[in-house]
Amino acid sequence: MPSLTQRKNASTAVDSQRELTALVAGCAIYRPNRQLFSITGRDRVRWLNGMVTNNIRDLAPGRGVYSFVLNSQGHILGDLYVFNRGENLIAEIENSQAEALLQILKRYIIMDKVEIEDLNGKFVVLGIAGPKSADLLASAGLGQSLEQLQFAELPSNGSISNGSMMTVVRDDNPSFAGYEIWAPAEEVETVWNSLVSAGVEEVHDQALEMFRILRGIPKVGQDIRERALPHETGQERALNYTKGCYIGQEIVERIRARGNVHKTFVGFEVEGPLPAAGTKIQSGGKDVGELTTIAPVQLKQKQLALGFIRREALAAGQVLTAGEATLKPAPLPFSDMFH
Repeated sequence: MPSLTQRKNASTAVDSQRELTALVAGCAIYRPNRQLFSITGRDRVRWLNGMVTNNIRDLAPGRGVYSFVLNSQGHILGDLYVFNRGENLIAEIENSQAEALLQILKRYIIMDKVEIEDLNGKFVVLGIAGPKSADLLASAGLGQSLEQLQFAELPSNGSISNGSMMTVVRDDNPSFAGYEIWAPAEEVETVWNSLVSAGVEEVHDQALEMFRILRGIPKVGQDIRERALPHETGQERALNYTKGCYIGQEIVERIRARGNVHKTFVGFEVEGPLPAAGTKIQSGGKDVGELTTIAPVQLKQKQLALGFIRREALAAGQVLTAGEATLKPAPLPFSDMFH
């Protein structure tokens, strides 16, 4: 039997269209490439609340938040989700960021009673997406409808649990239905095979990248780069303005008081020769932004892209170009592409 890694890399361009359809119109399973970390110790809430941009202090058990980690200049160093399990906090971080972000966080554990445990090897994160995913989880024993970033346990006698308790988390994107399953590492193959056997579509990297673009989610290291500010990303869900002090808070508050930032994260429809990611956006011969992500395949005969652009360049009537292509700004998410 091929491993999850081998299956993950087996996608083709033709498969991607079918897989993307499952993600937005059916039910699909995938590996989100995210790691879980358990944070314990009596100072865990106070310490983490001072490290991230969202409110950990008032986070209720069974709930989660999305947040940025900033430097003292207010620039984004990384992003993560934090969940309150009562006896501990769970941080969920993208694999590519995990090592660097954990080093930054641990640097600020000085006299605090805080311990961070890497759960890699104990639990694996699986993603389930599509409008039929809620029904699938209900049939597997999930006895409640979850709100955004709420989590609950799947019973050990459920149809996919194989005798083990598993956690189900609803994601926070309002445009597309999605969940995660935190499965014990020794059970992940069984869970995966049970879901695929039940008709859930297995999806891979190219379709997942298209799914990210459709949802308008900026990726740290690709879209969000050095010196990016939270307000530029459009991710207001990561910010809480009443939680108290944290690293970078002074800059965040100063920007809010000023009213806006000079550039913003938007989507584009691209017409003409396809530019590469990193191509500057121009208007009237002047650089006004940059394309950061180019969709790997067309959708409905349209080529999509993501990037940052100066707000004044979005004024009606301005012609935007990138290389030899013409750009048409589009609101995020690209939800109309599947309606």
